[in-house]
Amino acid sequence: MAEKKFEVAMKRLEEIVQGMEGNDLPLEDALKDFEEGVGLVKFCSKKLEEAEKKVTILIQESGGKHRQVPFDLEEEKDAE
Repeated sequence: MAEKKFEVAMKRLEEIVQGMEGNDLPLEDALKDFEEGVGLVKFCSKKLEEAEKKVTILIQESGGKHRQVPFDLEEEKDAE
C-alpha cells in the first residue's frame, strides 16, 4: 500500500469538516466521517511532529556547522 501523503490527508480532513459543518449528514454518516477525521488528525499530527524533529536536528548541530541528519522516529522512541 502506498504511503499516505500529508497534503492528501489534510485535503480530506477539510472536506470532512466542511461536510459536517453543513449539517446535512445523517447521524451514522457524520459519525463515520468523524471517526475518519480523528484518524486523519492523528496521522497529520504525527507527520508534523516528524518534520519538526527533522528541523530541530538540522538546527541544533554543534560547532556552527549545519548538516542534515535523517530522523528515525523508531530510534527516537527507543531513546525516550
